[in-house]
Amino acid sequence: MEGRHGSSALAPRREAQLKSPSPSFASLRAYGRAVAETHRRFVRRAGSVTTVYEEMIHVRARSGPDMARTLRWPDLVGLGIGGMVGAGVFVTSGRAARDFAGPGVIISYAIAGICALLSAFCYTEFAVDMPVAGGAFSYLRVTFGELAAFLTGANLVMEYVLSNAAVARSFTAYFGTAIGMETAEKWRITVSGLPQGFNQLDLLAVSIILLLTICICYSTKESSVLNMALTAIHISFILFIIAMGFWRGNWKNLTQPADPAKHAGGFLPFGVGGVFSGAAAVYLSYIGYDAVSTMAEEVKTPARDIPIGVSGSVALVTLLYCLMAASMVLLVPYDAIDVESPFSAAFRRSDGWGWVSNVIGVGASFGILTSLLVSMLGQARYLCVVGRSNVAPAWLARVHRATYTPVNASLFLGGLTAAIALFTDLDVLLNLVTIGTLFVFYMVANAVIYRRYAAVGSTGRWPTIGFLLIFSVIAVAFTLQWRFHPFSGGAGKAVPLTGSGAIAAAALLVFRLRVPQVRKPDLWGVPLMPFLPALAIFLNVFLLGSLDGPSYLRFGVFSAIALLFYALYGVHASFDAQECSADPSAEAEVVMCRRRIATADDEGV
Repeated sequence: MEGRHGSSALAPRREAQLKSPSPSFASLRAYGRAVAETHRRFVRRAGSVTTVYEEMIHVRARSGPDMARTLRWPDLVGLGIGGMVGAGVFVTSGRAARDFAGPGVIISYAIAGICALLSAFCYTEFAVDMPVAGGAFSYLRVTFGELAAFLTGANLVMEYVLSNAAVARSFTAYFGTAIGMETAEKWRITVSGLPQGFNQLDLLAVSIILLLTICICYSTKESSVLNMALTAIHISFILFIIAMGFWRGNWKNLTQPADPAKHAGGFLPFGVGGVFSGAAAVYLSYIGYDAVSTMAEEVKTPARDIPIGVSGSVALVTLLYCLMAASMVLLVPYDAIDVESPFSAAFRRSDGWGWVSNVIGVGASFGILTSLLVSMLGQARYLCVVGRSNVAPAWLARVHRATYTPVNASLFLGGLTAAIALFTDLDVLLNLVTIGTLFVFYMVANAVIYRRYAAVGSTGRWPTIGFLLIFSVIAVAFTLQWRFHPFSGGAGKAVPLTGSGAIAAAALLVFRLRVPQVRKPDLWGVPLMPFLPALAIFLNVFLLGSLDGPSYLRFGVFSAIALLFYALYGVHASFDAQECSADPSAEAEVVMCRRRIATADDEGV
């Protein structure tokens, strides 16, 4: 029962940590003294790194009871699929095919799936070595320090909240399609006194969020079972759509456009460059697998279940997406695809087959529910561990004694998401998401290489830091050349891109030959180190380059707000907690914990 209830030896200390006030906030005078020392504390804490031992014992102890370790690899595969396969694929595929790749969008989805798998490998190495609920926040904290972890984590949590609010509001529209009525007008309440974009109250979206919040507070295992049921229904609808596309489609559409006079023919009408641009456009359909890593603390056998769960879900989703893309381009020539609703429009144009668009609305509705459920599970665990680290209020870290779930974090984020979804229009929300997630993927890929090749606190880390900086600069140069001088077969445009790629490959090879690894994972590690993580870095920089200016402005504003919060609160709470964190028994305790995890049988611990 120790895996469920936690070590009895640490129980008194846990209670003390949860109840004792932080000295810097004991009184207004104490806080004034703390603020006067902000610069010194900032310098001391911003770059401070924790160890795996501290994350697994001291930091986890601040939540009180341990989370229940009840998940296995089928749960993780289901959560990964549910988190990725939402309603977005019904929209992004049309735009990618018509504007970028043509029928080659099938290859675009395969390339995007490989990119997602590379980042998934990086997450998996950390999650197996350090099975805690913090996901990328914890991984960056043990690698690059507290400030880097907090800034990326704060942006990620904010994007979780905004994207979940957007997804919840889109449920109203898709549900209307499923039942054949315009619910956006009938079920939303317009308030004339509010500004445009914030004047339609969506009570259905709020209801969905609150119901799912109650579910994830009650039990992680039951939430997984619900996700498995909803995902199975959703996948059955997707398979139906795929089958209908292959049955009703025309194989000539793979090479012949609807208007040959205006649009190029062939399987790759936009060339190889168009395929990669299409991959950048559809990659966002894969975002969601990272939430699985936040469940690591609740997995029975992390060394076995996490690699299967994360990689398996990405592989299955890639197969589904490629089949959906093939179905779409068989149904309609690429230049006649409706960008807004490619699948629904394709069937509405066919006599007697308009009812299939209603089926698509039903399937998309289930997809929205699963992606929302998984995202809400992930965001609560992120915030829980941010609270454990004391850079956010510690009450967010509490795990409930009866449900063994992070109830406070779940309720706080559920309420915030519901409030935003009630007022804010979908278009406003969609313009604010995605950049933080891609930036975290980029940071985690860097962290994997740094942790393998650089010893913390030694001068030997500078070759690794230098390589990561140089490689990122080369990736940025390649991305800028691609964006402003896209490859179209001309030597004048191809040479700079080839040159940047060659320089990146040379830098990677020199680093591999000259810098030895200082540590290797005990249980599971990214294969072909450092080539696969470096490729993930390169591809994530490329994808970041495809985003628009307002995305970067939003990222800068949120980062500035997070930095201000850290300077006024986080650095002081973290400084206070560090003063009394030493525990000589921690290392022996965590070694025993990791040994139990590594040797756990199918019955769990």
